[in-house]
Amino acid sequence: MVLQQFLYGTPHPILLIIVPIIFPLVICADVLQFVDPLIGSTNGGNVFAGSTRPYALAKPVADVNGQNTGGFATDGSNITGFSQVHDSGTGGNPSLGNFPLFPQVCEGDEVNNCKFLIGERATPYVEESVVARPGYFEVELVSGIKATMTSSEHAALYKFEFPASDDQHPLVLLDLTDLWQSRQNATVIVDSESGRLKGNGTFLPSFGAGSYVMHFCVDFFGAEVLDNGVWVNNRGGVEPKELFVTRGFNLFYLEAGGWVRFSNLVNNTLTARTGISFISADQACQRAQEEISEPLSDFDRLVSETEDAWREKLSPVSIDAGGVNEDFQTSFWSGLYRSMISPQNYTDENPYWNSGIPYFDSFYCLWDAFRVQHPLLTILDPNAQVQMVNALLDIYKHEGWLPDCHMSLSKGWTQGGSNADVVLVDAYVKNLTGIDWELALEAIIQDAEVEPLEWSYHGRGGLQSWKNLSYIPYLDFDPVGFGTNSRSISRTLEYAYNDYCLATLAQGLARDDLYDKYVSRSANWQRLWKSEQNSIINGNDTGFVGFFQPKYQNGTWGYQDPIACSALASFCSLTTNPSETFEASVWQYQFLVPQSMSTLISLMGAEVSFIQRLDFFHTSGLADISNEPVFSTVYLYHYAGRPALSTKRLHTYIPSSFNASHDGLPGNDDSGSMGAFVVFGMIGLFPIAGQDVYLISAPFFKQVNITSPLTGNTAQVNTVGFDASYENIYIQNVTVNGQPWTKSWINHAFFHEGWTMELVLGQQESEWGTKLEDRPPSWGAAMV
Repeated sequence: MVLQQFLYGTPHPILLIIVPIIFPLVICADVLQFVDPLIGSTNGGNVFAGSTRPYALAKPVADVNGQNTGGFATDGSNITGFSQVHDSGTGGNPSLGNFPLFPQVCEGDEVNNCKFLIGERATPYVEESVVARPGYFEVELVSGIKATMTSSEHAALYKFEFPASDDQHPLVLLDLTDLWQSRQNATVIVDSESGRLKGNGTFLPSFGAGSYVMHFCVDFFGAEVLDNGVWVNNRGGVEPKELFVTRGFNLFYLEAGGWVRFSNLVNNTLTARTGISFISADQACQRAQEEISEPLSDFDRLVSETEDAWREKLSPVSIDAGGVNEDFQTSFWSGLYRSMISPQNYTDENPYWNSGIPYFDSFYCLWDAFRVQHPLLTILDPNAQVQMVNALLDIYKHEGWLPDCHMSLSKGWTQGGSNADVVLVDAYVKNLTGIDWELALEAIIQDAEVEPLEWSYHGRGGLQSWKNLSYIPYLDFDPVGFGTNSRSISRTLEYAYNDYCLATLAQGLARDDLYDKYVSRSANWQRLWKSEQNSIINGNDTGFVGFFQPKYQNGTWGYQDPIACSALASFCSLTTNPSETFEASVWQYQFLVPQSMSTLISLMGAEVSFIQRLDFFHTSGLADISNEPVFSTVYLYHYAGRPALSTKRLHTYIPSSFNASHDGLPGNDDSGSMGAFVVFGMIGLFPIAGQDVYLISAPFFKQVNITSPLTGNTAQVNTVGFDASYENIYIQNVTVNGQPWTKSWINHAFFHEGWTMELVLGQQESEWGTKLEDRPPSWGAAMV
C-alpha cells in the first residue's frame, strides 16, 4: 500500500479490520435491453453505432457524409458505404472507415450507369429503419436496399437485400478510401471466378504522425458472379482485374476501387464477408474464414455470441433501479457499454513487433481517457486494464516513449502532459498485478527527465525550463526538442500532476529519494498563479481575484484573458487556434490541481470564496461539460467540506446534458469517456485518477452492486430514503460494513474487498463529510 503525506484526509481506521461481506445481486432480466448504441449519434457525440465485440478490431456500420467521425450519424445525412473498422468518440478528422462496400442496382443494368463516386452514390436512408443494438446494425436505403451487419473479432458479415427484380444484376463496389480520404496509395485484386476482392492501402492516422497500412479480403456468398473488374473516377470495366492507385498531380485524390456484379441471388439477398488485418491480406482472409466459416448461416450465431460477450463484460454490475425512469437506466448501461469499445485489441495485428503478449491500440487519447474511462475499466475489467497498461509499456520498449495518444498503430499528437504516467500510477495505487512496476518507473522517469527531439507526439517539451525555472514559459526557448510551442499554463499544471504521480510510484517502490524530488516538483503549478489577476466578462468584473497566467522566461507576466478558450469566447485547439491553455480556459484550468486542492483553496481565499468560484464557473457559461477537464470540477465541493453541493451540481448535468436521446451527449464521447462519467455519477463514486480516492456522492439508483472480476467480492452501494424523483439527493449519514463512515471519500479496497456502503438520503444538506479531517486527501506543501 502506498503511503502518502496529506494535509488532511488520512485513511479511516476501520479499513484495517473490515472483513468483506458478499451480498446477493439484484438481477436484471437482460441489461442489453438498456443499451442503445445510438446515444450520441448526433450533436457531435461521434459514437460508433454499429456492431462490435468488446475492444474488437472489426466494427462494421453504415458510413454517412455528415457527422461521420464514428461512421454513422442520425443527422439526416446520406449513406456512402458500409465499412468494417472504426474508432468511437474521436474528435477532429474522421478515423478509419477503410474500404467501404456499397451495394446498388445500376440503371439499365449497365455498369457504366452505376454510381461509383462518393458524391454521386451517397443515398439517403429511411430514418425509421435504423436498428442498432450490441452485435447488430440494420438500415434501409431509400433505393430499397436493406443492409444488416454483424461481426466477429476481425471480420464483418453483411447481408444486402435487394428489391425483387427479374432483369437486374446487383453490383457491389469496394472503394479504396477511408472516411477522411487520407489514402496515399492502395491496390485491389479481383478474382474473376469467385469475385474475391483482396488488397491494401496506406492511410494517415486521423490525429497523429506517420501512416499505416491496412489489408482487406472480401468474399461473397448466396449468388453467382456475373462479371467484375475495377473502377476509376466514374467508370468501371471488366479489365484489368488489378489496380494500383496513388495520389497524382498536386496530390489530387483519385477515387477508385473494385466491383463485382451478381445474378441468381437467393431470396434477393447477397452476403459479404470482409476480413481486416494490419499484417497482410492473406491474414485477413484466414481470420475471416476461421471466425465466419459458414457465412450463409453464421449471422445469427455471431449476433448471439456478441451479445453474450457484452453480457459477460457488463455482468460485474447490477442495479436495483428503485423505480427510476428507464431513460436513466439506458443512459447508464449505454455509457458502460461505450467505455469498452476502445482501446482495441490488436493482438497479432502489429506489423512492427510481437512481444507475445496482448497488444492494444487506439488510445485515443489518454488526455481524455485517463480521468474516468481507465479508472472505470480498472474496476469492471481489470484484466483488460492490465493488458492495456502492459501494451503502453510495450510501446515504450519498442518506440522509446510512453504514448499520450496512439491510434492506427501510429503516434498520436500529445495534447497536454505525459498522461500515460497517470494511467500507470492509477493502476499501481489500485493494486493491479502482472505489471512490471520497475519498468513503469523507468518509463515515467524518462518522461520527466528526457526531452525527445519531437515532443509533439510523445514525452514532454520544455524540460530545460521545467527543471531550471519550475514552470513552462510563455514563448519558451527550447532548442532541445520541437513541438507546438503553446499551452504553457496547461502543460505546467499537467507536468506538475504527472510528477506527483511519479512521486507516488517512487514512494511505493521504496525510492524515497525520487519521491522527495518529484513531490517537490509537483508544486510547480504555483509559479503561474498571479494573485492580483482579475477576470472581466462583457465589461463586468466577476469579483474574483487570482488566476493562472502565462509567464515569460525572465519571470515577467504575460497575459491570457481568463475566459479565452471557453464557451463564452472561441474554442482553442491544438493547431488552428493554439493558446496557453488547451481546449479550455484559465477559468477551467484553475481548478485542475488534484494533488494540492487544500493549497489551491487557500490561494483562492478559503472555502467560501472557493465555493463561490465553483458556483460562478458552473452557472455563468464558462464550464464546458462537453470536455473532460470539467469532469472533476463537478465534485470539487468535497474538498471545501461541502460534498452535498457536488451531488447537487451533478444533477444539473444529468440528465440535461447526458441522457438517452440521440443527441444525449454534450460533445465528443472520447472513446467512452463521456459514458464513464455518467456511470461514475450514477453509482455515486467519482475517481481521482492517479490517487486511491473515490469521492462519495448520492447514487442515481436505489442499489448498485459491483463484483470484482479479480476477487469475486461484491461491493454494494445501498440507499435508505431513496426516491425516484430525486428529491432526496443529500447524504445524511453513511455506514461502511455497518460502521459509521464520516469521510466524503473511500479507497479502492471498497471494490476489491467487497464492502457494503449504506447511505441515508434526505432533502436537505447535512453535516456529513464537512469536517476538515473528513475531506479527501490533499498534499499541502506551499511553494517557497
